[in-house]
Amino acid sequence: MLKLEKVSKTFNLGTVNEKKVLHEIDLELNAGDFVTIIGGNGAGKSTLLNMISGLYPMDCGVITLDGEDISLQPEHQRAKKIGRLFQDPMLGTASQMQILENLALAKRRGRRRGLSWGVTKEEREEYYEVVKSLGLGLEDRLTTKVGLLSGGQRQALTLLMATLQKPKLLLLDEHTAALDPATSAKVLSLTNKLVTEQNLTAMMVTHNMKDAIDIGNRLIMMYDGHIIYDVKGEEKKNLQVSDLLKKFEEASGEEFVNDRMLLG
Repeated sequence: MLKLEKVSKTFNLGTVNEKKVLHEIDLELNAGDFVTIIGGNGAGKSTLLNMISGLYPMDCGVITLDGEDISLQPEHQRAKKIGRLFQDPMLGTASQMQILENLALAKRRGRRRGLSWGVTKEEREEYYEVVKSLGLGLEDRLTTKVGLLSGGQRQALTLLMATLQKPKLLLLDEHTAALDPATSAKVLSLTNKLVTEQNLTAMMVTHNMKDAIDIGNRLIMMYDGHIIYDVKGEEKKNLQVSDLLKKFEEASGEEFVNDRMLLG
């Protein structure tokens, strides 16, 4: 479903602040893979997702999505095929619009829009059911402006919007990091449910090693712009946090020191 070949990225090229963030990344994901990505600050995790989504241009390399070369496609064109959630719950929704209207926009992503009535009766019924599946009681508040919702409710709604059209690829960039522990666990559980039920291909950056082990069928560890560990299947299921720390030390030659990731 996704293939990266020799993807590299350097920021501030030719200046004293030059920093190579990705070093010729090679990566392949099969349809239905749910990959968790871990690594210390500056490892290149978010930059990797940014290259795939088209937020920044690559220095070099090729990105293929479902057999189509998207390397030179702009971000808005890739957004027709890629769903994405960010760490900030406020980024994925339009706060001055209703829940209903936000869902309608997500449903029409990539389509031509005319002057017909905004939300049909059939769509309203559909949105009621999908919002009800969140288990947050929002199905009876479809005309509420999104800006009145909590961070967790907005992130859950953003997740729903990103998967409404079943994207070819779902990118999750620490999408629960800004939430309190209880809300984070709920959104994470909902994420796992939607990805599994819809058999989505997904990549999730996380700072929580336990979550990285428990969720998905594959785990990738990054360090200094390289993929230093790639594990899946039964081997991943049997991992412990101590195993990941040992792998990091073996591959990087240094001790892993990141309180945020260790404590989750």
